[in-house]
Amino acid sequence: MSDGYMLPVKGAAAVLSGLLSRVWRLPPKRNRVQVARNLPVLMRDGVVLLVDHHAPVNGQSQPTILIRTPYGRGTLHRAWLALPYAERGYHVVLQSTRGTHGSGGTWDPFRHEAEDGQDTMAWLREQPWFDGRLAAIGVSYLGYGALSLATDPPPELKAMAIAAAPHDLHATTYGTGTFRLRDMLGWSEILASQEEIGLLRLLIRAVRSETRLAPAMNELPLTRSAQAAGGGAAPWYPQWLAHPGRAHPYWDDRTAVQALARAEVPVLLTGGFHDFFLDQTLAQYHALRDRNTTVALTLGPWTHMSLDQRIIVPETLAWLDHHLAGDGPAPREQPVRLWNTGTKTWHFLNEWPPSHATTHTLYLHTGGHLKPHRPDSTTGSFTPFLHDPGHPTPSVGGRILAFGAGSKDNKGIEARADVLTFTTDPLTQPLTATGNATTAIYAASDNPHADLFVRLCDVDPQGRSYNLTDQIVRPPAASPGEIRTLHIPLPGLSHTFRTGHRVRLQVSAAAHPRFARNPGTPGPAEQATTTAPATWKIHHTAEHASALTLPTTPVATESDGFKSLREGQAVSYVPERGAKGMQAAQGPARVVLPDRPDNASGLADPPREGGQQGPRP
Repeated sequence: MSDGYMLPVKGAAAVLSGLLSRVWRLPPKRNRVQVARNLPVLMRDGVVLLVDHHAPVNGQSQPTILIRTPYGRGTLHRAWLALPYAERGYHVVLQSTRGTHGSGGTWDPFRHEAEDGQDTMAWLREQPWFDGRLAAIGVSYLGYGALSLATDPPPELKAMAIAAAPHDLHATTYGTGTFRLRDMLGWSEILASQEEIGLLRLLIRAVRSETRLAPAMNELPLTRSAQAAGGGAAPWYPQWLAHPGRAHPYWDDRTAVQALARAEVPVLLTGGFHDFFLDQTLAQYHALRDRNTTVALTLGPWTHMSLDQRIIVPETLAWLDHHLAGDGPAPREQPVRLWNTGTKTWHFLNEWPPSHATTHTLYLHTGGHLKPHRPDSTTGSFTPFLHDPGHPTPSVGGRILAFGAGSKDNKGIEARADVLTFTTDPLTQPLTATGNATTAIYAASDNPHADLFVRLCDVDPQGRSYNLTDQIVRPPAASPGEIRTLHIPLPGLSHTFRTGHRVRLQVSAAAHPRFARNPGTPGPAEQATTTAPATWKIHHTAEHASALTLPTTPVATESDGFKSLREGQAVSYVPERGAKGMQAAQGPARVVLPDRPDNASGLADPPREGGQQGPRP
């Protein structure tokens, strides 16, 4: 089937694309672009999905990029998603997923992407302009669509670029056992109403979502929050609440985890240290690397809503020029590139976490101290706190799908009686942690139904306490007062604690409404109508030595495959295929890895909200 009548891309989309190209510091355009809109693509069950085909006008055979999205194909999306690549020599097929923006069928998040991707692939094979070379790319949910295609990789798939994307819905929804209330409710409400209101109103709703949805998030039972998610307009949300366990077959066709075992093509992964999907991005990297698949990883200081397109788009272009088109230079010498949130510098590694990291253990002590030696007391040393689920400990910043995400000053919340802090003395020399921190918490609760939330913070000389990484766990029920060892990982850390700063471990029993509170009662938490308090005792004796272990690395050295770029340097990307690749640049150059990316978080200079806003989840 041919595209039929194609029109040149001009007007608002062309103007916006030109503006974004300058802001993102992209290479010069190579060609004009024509577009055929609303092309029908037949799925195996008779449903028709719509695509827009953006074609480079250069008279040459060119590879194709497939992008599948539930968020629309309008002017903004065309300029944002398609034209940066189509103007530089690629066919770009932008498709609305099932049940969204003109495509037929019913929108059921995560469910049909694998089959619909394969059927779209069959349609591509029939197109006279398709030359047999394909890349699948995407940010967030668009990245999930790309990964879904790789669950049964077509032979035409040559490369992938995935940014801040999940590969498993259950892991997204329940993480380590606690329902991610604020994000799953907010995302469902936005998706249920996105086609009924304009883009401006949609952004306003997103900004105000936590305030607007607060009554629903505070209500019991949790199942009542489904009305705030759009009621019948979001039928998937009650299903999430009804099936908390991964063993339920509901989740089996809402995962792309098979792609991590089957993909053989080069994959570029991008994530943010404060991104909602960081855990899954790191899991994707490890799964692909362990299979010796060509994989590269970029980790910046971003939240999900502040992903820096000045980095993502140029790196994706470089990746595709080399691995898809085959006429670009190797985009990087070392596969891992990350931002240190303390020194505000880019660093280059051979792998994540760095193999040259050593461990530095700090032990919890009486009086809220965090020290490098084990406690010497043998009995009776613990710090208690009472948590009341009726008035749960609130969440501050962190890895959420909201504009209030990221590194925030925790000083206010740390003054609460239901939050413990354990803090070092001011550091006499810098301490750099790169990799995944871990905690071993010896704890006992008088209520067997209680969560534990731990957070690592950097406290500056002014007493401001900024969060770096955190985790919540819902331990299996135990006998009241039984001391348990809770090994709680704190993933995704690239930070230098500066001289005069202090390391702090924060411990509480909730972070609401980011995570649904544990009501403290038997039975399914999602159906609980009452709450019961819990008193936790955090033990710190010689026998039960609760501890934080940091993966420490040299400060700004270039040994063992570890390279750094100091502030004021940059990484330049050649604007044309066939030139030299990434290199350190002392002076001004066409730069895609700025020396200070948007939302670069520093402890004395907290991250500003906004920046280059990425697509919605």
